[in-house]
Amino acid sequence: MLNKLRLRRKTETVMGHRLEEPRLTFMVVVWVFIYAVLPVVMVGSLLDLLVQQMTGQCTGFWCWF
Repeated sequence: MLNKLRLRRKTETVMGHRLEEPRLTFMVVVWVFIYAVLPVVMVGSLLDLLVQQMTGQCTGFWCWF
């Protein structure tokens, strides 16, 4: 399956015009951040806050500042 993803497709043409190949856009980065990175950061922050409230010791990223 990985070989399928790595192989380049033959250049497609429509009425003699070459179509651009698909590429990553800025919106892909935004959606990955919203759906993958942001929830992980939020869950980690809530766990750090919970540990801080229970033990009285700051274990979160914000303790360094």
